[in-house]
Order: sequence, then structure tokens, then C-alpha cells
Amino acid sequence: MTPIRAIFGLGNPGPKYEDTRHNAGFLVVDQLAKRLPPADGAPAGPAEFRHLRRLESDLLKVAGSYLLKPSTFMNDSGIAVSEVCRFYRIAPEEILVIYDDMDLALGRLRLRARGSSGGHNGIKSIIQHLGTDVFPRLKVGIGRQETEREQGRVVGHVLGKFTVEERPVVTEMLNRACDAVVDGMANGLDHAMTAYNGS
Repeated sequence: MTPIRAIFGLGNPGPKYEDTRHNAGFLVVDQLAKRLPPADGAPAGPAEFRHLRRLESDLLKVAGSYLLKPSTFMNDSGIAVSEVCRFYRIAPEEILVIYDDMDLALGRLRLRARGSSGGHNGIKSIIQHLGTDVFPRLKVGIGRQETEREQGRVVGHVLGKFTVEERPVVTEMLNRACDAVVDGMANGLDHAMTAYNGS
């Protein structure tokens, strides 16, 4: 079973983008920080991410893995991911990238061991910088409005915040995304894919 040594949640840094659909990866990683046990020797108290300028990331070490939020903008996510992998000598198949997907209905999850970018600029950047598309990823469904045909409307949707009506679904989705990651870490990616891709 290949271990998951680094978990990257994708998003855009800064208050302007907090809680937006495009930052779903950040939201999942923040939840994981509360769920996963701390690393051995970690100080008592709430776990906090620390910014590492050299790695272009906010990082939190947990038991058996690292949680990371790239501090680059989404379109340059590959810079941070490749730097972290190089610094910690982590192979692409030992990472898990969590990000938003408009082609999945709100609340749906999809785990994959590899694949194309599917038009997602953050994944496109990671593939470019790692030189491979063979790395696990967890897609978090944010839905797509049927009327969104123009690029400007698409951008407005992904950079918009979840509505009050969507919040209960989002909360459940984040919890299940964390369940899927914990399952993947304990039992392997194949087990987690079977358990969560159909839900």
C-alpha cells in the first residue's frame, strides 16, 4: 500500500477568497487539521499551520503526513507542490491533491489515482511541474449552473461563496471528504475509492 505522505488542498490565498467554491481544497484540509492526530512531539494545544516561504506553502505536520495549503495562487499550485515534493523527497504517487470540480454535483466526491487536468488550472500546473499526471486526487463537487456558458460566469461561480441553502450540503461534503482521506491513509486508495466514489 503506497502511503499518503503529503495532502495538498488547493485554493487561492487571502481573505478575498475565503470560503469560496474554488477554495474547497483549503476547506477540507482545515477540517483534516482538526481531525487527524498530531505528529509525535507536537506541542499541546490547537494545531496551527505555519507559513514556509521557501516551500510556498502553509504546512502542518500530522501523524504520518503533512497537510499543506499552497500560498501561490491556484494557477501556480504546481510550484508549491513540486517544491514540497523535492524538499521532503516525496514521490508524486505519495501525495493527495484535494480540489474543487464544477463537473461534479455539489456534495459529490471522486477519488482518482491519476488523470488529466480536466480543465482545472491548479491540476494543470501540478502536472506541468511534476512532469506526470500519476498522482492521487480527491475531487470535491461544487456544481455548475446550467446557465453558465460564458467564461465570465464560470469564473464568477467558482470564486463565489456557497449560499445559505448550500451550507448544510457543504458541511456534510467536507465531513465525508475527511472520512475518505482518513480511509485512504489507513486502508489504501483503492479501498477509499470503492467506499466513497459512489456516494
